[in-house]
Amino acid sequence: MAVIWGLDLHDMQWSKFKGSYMFNNVYHLRRAKMIVYQIAMTCCVISESVGTAALTNYVDQQNDVSSLSGGRATVHNDDFIGMASYNIFVGIAVATIFGSGFFFDLFWPERHESKSVRLAWKICSLVVSIMALASVLGLTVIVASHTTFITGVSTTEAKQLRASIPFPPFKYRKNAKCVTSAVILWPGVIASFASTYIMWKSHIHDDQFGPFSDQHKETSKEGEART
Repeated sequence: MAVIWGLDLHDMQWSKFKGSYMFNNVYHLRRAKMIVYQIAMTCCVISESVGTAALTNYVDQQNDVSSLSGGRATVHNDDFIGMASYNIFVGIAVATIFGSGFFFDLFWPERHESKSVRLAWKICSLVVSIMALASVLGLTVIVASHTTFITGVSTTEAKQLRASIPFPPFKYRKNAKCVTSAVILWPGVIASFASTYIMWKSHIHDDQFGPFSDQHKETSKEGEART
C-alpha cells in the first residue's frame, strides 16, 4: 500500500470507525478528540448549510423586488447575505482543520509530526476558532436586530412590495433558517475552542510522553508483570 507523508494508507480501514476502536482509552485524550472535534465541525457545517439556504432566499428577494418594481426599487439585505457568505467560509475552515485532525488521529494516532507541522496545527486551530467566534457574533447581532428595507420607491409602494413578497421575512429574526443558523453555530464555536485546547494539550503530552495514555501504559505494565 502507498505511503504518503509517512502515513501508510493501509491504515485507512472501515473497522476503525467502530466505537470500540474510536473511543478506546489507548491514546491520550482520544475520546475527547473524537467527540469534541465532531461536535465542532458538525455544528459549524449545519450552520453554514442552513445559512446558505437562507442566503439564497434573500438573493431571490432582491430579484423579486427589482422585477415587481420594474427595476426602480432596491431591497437592502446585503448585511445578512454578506455574513452568511462569511459563515460558509468559516464552516468549511473549521471542518477542514478539525475534520482532518479527527481522521488523522483515527487512522494514524501514532504518527510522527515535525515541529513545523505541530505549529501549523496549533495556529490553524486557533485561527479558525477566532473566525468562528467573529462569525457567530456578527450573525447573532444581524439576525436579532436587523431587518431588510426597500428604497427607490414611495413608502406606500414599498409596503405593497413587502406585502406581495411575504417570504423570506423582512425581519431576519422571523426567519427560522436565519435563527437556526445563528443558534446552532454557538455550540460549534464553543466546541471549536474546546477542540483547540484539547489539540494543544494533546500535542504537549505527545511531545513529552508519547501518544499513549497513562491508563494504557499502566495496563501494559501490569500485563507484563503477570507474564
